[in-house]
Amino acid sequence: MKKVFVSICMAAVLVGLSSCASTKNAATLSSIGGEWNIIEINGSAVVPAPGQEFPFIGFDTKTGKVYGNSGCNRLMGTFDVNAKPGTIDLGALGSTRMMCPDMTLERNVLSTLGQVKKYKKLGKGDMALCGSSNRPIIVLQKKEVSVKLSDLNGKWMISEAGGEAIPDGMEKQPFVEFNIPEMRLHGNAGCNIINGAIQTDGTNPTSISFPQLISTMTTCPDMAVEGRVTKALNEAQSFGKLAGGGIGLYNADNTLVMVLVKN
Repeated sequence: MKKVFVSICMAAVLVGLSSCASTKNAATLSSIGGEWNIIEINGSAVVPAPGQEFPFIGFDTKTGKVYGNSGCNRLMGTFDVNAKPGTIDLGALGSTRMMCPDMTLERNVLSTLGQVKKYKKLGKGDMALCGSSNRPIIVLQKKEVSVKLSDLNGKWMISEAGGEAIPDGMEKQPFVEFNIPEMRLHGNAGCNIINGAIQTDGTNPTSISFPQLISTMTTCPDMAVEGRVTKALNEAQSFGKLAGGGIGLYNADNTLVMVLVKN
């Protein structure tokens, strides 16, 4: 009987050490910032399909934005940056609606994220997301940035803006040229020359925006493409590498607004 009692006590100690209620691995808001691969769900390792990457989630601790990919679709939402450190509610995340051949992982990711109430640090720099029971239900591993700001340097043709492809054979094909050392942008929106500054956020390595974008004032017969290009550039808040190649620019809701391909 004594041995049974000792075993129960030891189990209770282990549960306490691994729970999100433990103060040993308490985390602050800044520690959860950035992008994380989802490598484990409810004790089972996540195994991406051949040719696919891990689902991931990103936290912008300045704006309270949540973004990522749940295995097929892009996810987005917000969280309370003023909440008690170690607590977070991800119950109201949204996602795009694309169908993939196998939606099992996607459903599992979204369902489990909806149960998250807390977070804590794990060993080796990993992070645990926990439910109301304080038990880890998701394990996160810091995501390596697949494309860096410096990789954008140079000239890129704009192949898509505002969800529509740029027509071939335009007299002035839209393009942007990034001068990363000087943090400047130059290009053509389809009719007019555009110039502006490049701005980033040090807490998010994939952030990018173009404040005070200016252009010449020529009027062309068809300004529709130019309108989509300038609108997309003004909305851009982040960038990322696209699965099919090229670079995507995303707005504040993590919606793809522009596709760039290397000249």
